[in-house]
Amino acid sequence: MEFLAALLLLGIFVILSSIRQINQYERGIKFTFGKFSEIMDPGWRLVIPIFQSYQKVDIRTKAVSVPDQEAITKDNISTRISAVIYYKVKDASKAVLEVENFYLAIDQLAQTTMRNVVGEVELDELLANREKIAHRIRDIVSETTDSWGLEVLSVELKDIILPENMKRTMAKQAEAEREKRATIINSEGEVVAAQNLAKAAQTMATVPGALHLRTLNSINDISSDQSNTVVFAVPLEVLRAVEGLSKLIAKKSKS
Repeated sequence: MEFLAALLLLGIFVILSSIRQINQYERGIKFTFGKFSEIMDPGWRLVIPIFQSYQKVDIRTKAVSVPDQEAITKDNISTRISAVIYYKVKDASKAVLEVENFYLAIDQLAQTTMRNVVGEVELDELLANREKIAHRIRDIVSETTDSWGLEVLSVELKDIILPENMKRTMAKQAEAEREKRATIINSEGEVVAAQNLAKAAQTMATVPGALHLRTLNSINDISSDQSNTVVFAVPLEVLRAVEGLSKLIAKKSKS
């Protein structure tokens, strides 16, 4: 009886010591006699000591901050670029069996890929199409990490740092572009104003009384300030109108 009780206690102890907890955000990789046997889902799982071992893998989305990388663009401009890569483990067995340390591996892969992609584009394209460049980096990284059981969700470019002399050159270029646009807008406005003035002059020259009405309107505007003394020439057509009116009055008085 004592032997059976001891054996029972030993069995209970072995079972209790064999229980391993796998959390909801983890997967367990079980090895039996050193060989991969199964993926353990969340919950309590048995791992027999000595004969079996296991390794946990976190399957939550991870963010890898890629430090500043010195890169030279296609047009030979030196830049420093940094990024963030978001990825998750989609196959826990591959993440353990196919690569030694997938945390370090994806970080190193991202650094070399960033330098290579930046070297394929010119500076203007790098600054104008950051999202396109990020997608290109993600696609290249995904081609390799897929065999590691990893899924690259997105790549975001954080900073693109340029040399100080290049910043000054770009600032001068932007200022010159703004001055160019301002000059074009001013010249277009002058053309429209000149066309309107030409139409107004043509109207006053061809329509009877138009110049007289414009003169009266100008006098009305000026007369609002009584401190001004205005001297103006009466248009010829007004004089002719007055002359015609006086002749008409003279004819009526004779008759």
